[in-house]
This record gives sequence, structure tokens and C-alpha cells, in this order.
Amino acid sequence: MKDFAAIDFETANRNPASVCSVGLVIVRDGLVRDSFYSMIKPVPNYYSYWNTRVHGLTHSDTADAPEFPEVWEKVIPVIEDLPLVAHNAVFDEGCLKAVFAWYDLAYPKYDFSCTCRASRKTFPMLPNHQLQTVSAHCGFDLRHHHHALADAEACAAIALRVF
Repeated sequence: MKDFAAIDFETANRNPASVCSVGLVIVRDGLVRDSFYSMIKPVPNYYSYWNTRVHGLTHSDTADAPEFPEVWEKVIPVIEDLPLVAHNAVFDEGCLKAVFAWYDLAYPKYDFSCTCRASRKTFPMLPNHQLQTVSAHCGFDLRHHHHALADAEACAAIALRVF
């Protein structure tokens, strides 16, 4: 796979629709060509202690952020018709479907691939297949784990090795 969009969401709480940030990395012809990052006002609009502990985001970070439909309007021309790639795609695709449903938007049938699943087949010798472990094995220094853009960059680096 030489053309794809790596995507990562962070959520504010246990509700998968509560996306509070999105990171995208556009790869064409095997090279990173573009990236996109945005904070998002989550729905429902509250932060759980556990989610904030993971990514560090709080209500004050997204109080003035745009809502998902406004952000996604900016994403559509960036991803065009590219397949989407995520590390643990079940989570990110689930978030995308949930937030589309929350806003009663028609969900386009996005083509998702999972770098976590692919890395288990490609690198069975690794002690685990967490994003930071696999990205390090692929030569990517994930210094800001759980920042949506950094995680999308790590995912793109992995995808270029496993697909």
C-alpha cells in the first residue's frame, strides 16, 4: 500500500463519539505528503479522569474548538478517496462511526486497515504490538504518544513497513 491516510482519534470519555482530537497523515507514492491536526469539541462534552490521564487534554483545551462536522468538512478533501489506516483500527473506525451517528450524518463506507493486526503477522518476535513498540521497531521515535498527530505519524511509519 503506497497511498493511504493514517488516522488517529483521542476521546474525552468512554463514549466512542467523544472524539476530542484527530490527526491525519497523507501518504502518496510511499511518501508523507501532508498532515492535518485539529482539536474537536467532544460529544458528550465532558472529560473522564482516565482519558485525560492518557492524553492530557481537558475541557479547557477544547472549549472553543469546532464541533466534529466542521472539522470533518476540512478532512474530506484531505483524505479524498484514500483508504484509512489506524493502529487498532477497530477503535478509530468505531469512533468515526459513533460520531457520525451522534450527528445523524450518513457514514461513508471508509476502507480501514489495521497496522496493529498487520504488525502481529509481520513482526511476531516483538514483545507486544502496542503503537510505541512497533513504531520504535520501524525506526519512528514516538515522543508524544497519545497526541493524535504523533500517533498518526507513527501509524504511517508502520503502515509503510507492513503493507
